[in-house]
Amino acid sequence: MSIENVKAHFRLHNRGQDVQEFATSSATVEQAAETIGVIPARIAKTLSFRGEGEAAILVVATGDAKVDNKKFRETFGFKARMLTPDEVLEQTGHAIGGVCPFGLTHELDVFLDVSMKRFSTLFPACGSTNSAIELTCDELAQYSGSKDWVDVCKDWE
Repeated sequence: MSIENVKAHFRLHNRGQDVQEFATSSATVEQAAETIGVIPARIAKTLSFRGEGEAAILVVATGDAKVDNKKFRETFGFKARMLTPDEVLEQTGHAIGGVCPFGLTHELDVFLDVSMKRFSTLFPACGSTNSAIELTCDELAQYSGSKDWVDVCKDWE
């Protein structure tokens, strides 16, 4: 019921009606781009990493960006280690393919990568493998409760 948590989150902001559900999969960047009809870079993917201690951290970046391990370590002070699918589900409440920074099971630190700032709107998932919402960068920051903008990705410039 992950998508229901996300819809409830957006209803709090009067945006529940803007969550889109599709007949086809949007589980990968490529599938989401094809389903929505945009270039892959406009898909806002949420990456889950081991934080310091028990809680994960989430980094939202464009679909064409890759994590730069050196930048990540310089920014956060520890090595970038992605969570396993089971850990992602436990930490976020969302399964792989629908992970997003909204309607989370636990309060997690969310960071937004600067790769997204080149687009007026992006499409993050909404808790399922066939959903998304169109948001501006400011809306993404607001609705995710992000802590900060970071520069931890490469290959998008």
